[in-house]
Amino acid sequence: MNIELEIPVLRLGVAGFSDAQQKLASEAVRAAGTTRAQWHLVPFADADGWWLDGGRALVLPSGFLRVQPGVPSGRSIQIAMADVDRPVAFSLPLAAPGFHPAVTFELADRERGVAVLHQFAGWLQPLLAQFCLAASMSAHQPTLGAGSWEVLRGGDLLAVVDLRLGAAVTPTATPADFAGAAWTLRGHGEVAIPSEFVRASVAQLMWQYALRTERDLLPPHYRHQPLYFRRPPRLPQRQLKDAHLLLLRELAAQPMAFEQLQQATGLGSSALARHLSALYVVGAITANPRRSAPGTIRHNSAEPFSAPNSNTFGSVLDSMLAMPTNGRRPVCDLTAPAPLVPE
Repeated sequence: MNIELEIPVLRLGVAGFSDAQQKLASEAVRAAGTTRAQWHLVPFADADGWWLDGGRALVLPSGFLRVQPGVPSGRSIQIAMADVDRPVAFSLPLAAPGFHPAVTFELADRERGVAVLHQFAGWLQPLLAQFCLAASMSAHQPTLGAGSWEVLRGGDLLAVVDLRLGAAVTPTATPADFAGAAWTLRGHGEVAIPSEFVRASVAQLMWQYALRTERDLLPPHYRHQPLYFRRPPRLPQRQLKDAHLLLLRELAAQPMAFEQLQQATGLGSSALARHLSALYVVGAITANPRRSAPGTIRHNSAEPFSAPNSNTFGSVLDSMLAMPTNGRRPVCDLTAPAPLVPE
């Protein structure tokens, strides 16, 4: 089955730049797009990689790095470089004496800026491979079900997906690899996963995909039928934004339709749909009152449920969602309706 190529999206955050400098960064971001990855400028905390103004970067006695704002309304950024878990590059010239970062560039040199982003993409290749797998999984949703699946291109193994054991993908995979790949259900025996494959839970895989894709993953009926809280997502809490926690809290209190959630949260239609899509693909919310969490108030629960034009993310994840939760009791507070995966 051939599927339409979806180019993975990587996100760049910048700090310390003036408005004019940010425009130059934006131009480099647009020029850096390839068939392997596209780049978008995003808020600093949401980025996969950072560009920092070396002329406004100061090394503090504590060892932390402080980047002064480049615009009057901006705020300084303070970073513990030893804890940074993403690619970082500094624009020249550098203000801090004795500071020698690994990657530097001239912001006015667009070709060098594009080369740095390509270097970042190389370092982030395992993340790109996971995006490609998730995109392929999304496209094959009507045929996927419980069991162990191998994703093959010719005789080469690209990925393995098991709803209970998780997903694994070759770290060098590209969109082109998955365009002509075949999903094959393994009929017997365990799937042998090569040691170099990148592993993740299915929930983690689809969560990251939902946050990055430009596809509309929210089923049409989720925009007009009441939505219910189903279960807390099995994800590290740091991966959930305030908007996700807010939506879970509102739906744990009572079912709400899309427009009601807009009024309750103040989120715009596009942002709300994106946040709900992420919660949907990990099975945290549902439009089916029969699948809502025990004790949830159910509107018109006696009426038959219909889901016109729905896709089948829910059915694919059902076997994973049915796994036991170690008997932990929900913690009722105003942050989240139940405990999340510990850090």
